[in-house]
Amino acid sequence: MAYRFATDRADRSDLASGTVLRSAPGHPGYPVRLAEELLGRVLSHLPERRPAGLWDPCCGSGHLAASLGLLHRAELAHVLAGDADPDAVGIARRNLALLAPGGLAERERELLAAGAGTGRGSFAERAAAARRLAAVLEAGGGPLPAEARVEDAFRPGSPPRPVDAVITDVPYGGLARWHGAPPGADPVHALLTAVAGVLPDHAVLAVSARARKVALPAGVAALERVRVGNRAAVLVRAADLRPAAER
Repeated sequence: MAYRFATDRADRSDLASGTVLRSAPGHPGYPVRLAEELLGRVLSHLPERRPAGLWDPCCGSGHLAASLGLLHRAELAHVLAGDADPDAVGIARRNLALLAPGGLAERERELLAAGAGTGRGSFAERAAAARRLAAVLEAGGGPLPAEARVEDAFRPGSPPRPVDAVITDVPYGGLARWHGAPPGADPVHALLTAVAGVLPDHAVLAVSARARKVALPAGVAALERVRVGNRAAVLVRAADLRPAAER
């Protein structure tokens, strides 16, 4: 795939999972450049170019949502993250707290204190990364409203704030697993249909997976398909995921 939006090859290592953003076993990070590319493509399909509400309904540690909030604050109105796993949401809340006023400054102090207590220089390097990310966030417009909540993506409630863009990476392999998928249903199809059901017609969803192709329900056309390495993604409009009788 040729990148159209995340065209630069800038160093994104400050956002590596476990550097400033918190991580935990079983909750892998997400390729930041791919997340940026998907965001650019989703925004290009929205009817208005204005700050968009972003939602990751399978957020895990919140790495994808927090990274986009930090790097693309000017393009986002708020960030919402959800997951059925309370432990994952606990990590996501701490990561999204970096978008709040003073969040990155507090993280820098925490890392510096850990370095002083252990004598390990790596903590000073991580603290410097937090300081750089704080400058990026401030240049984009400053703190960004963000929330992580425990929620079943197959039975989502109405988002607390308007959502225009959904970007999520679905569970795969032994690193993550589905919670609450309807028996006998294709979990990706069920996820898409459920999430689209609480979104406005204009909203655009981007779903990625470690697969050759992310399949859509029968009769639903993709806006775009993307493939990078072992990940595939599909972009689809919420209105196109509604049953024909509702369109």
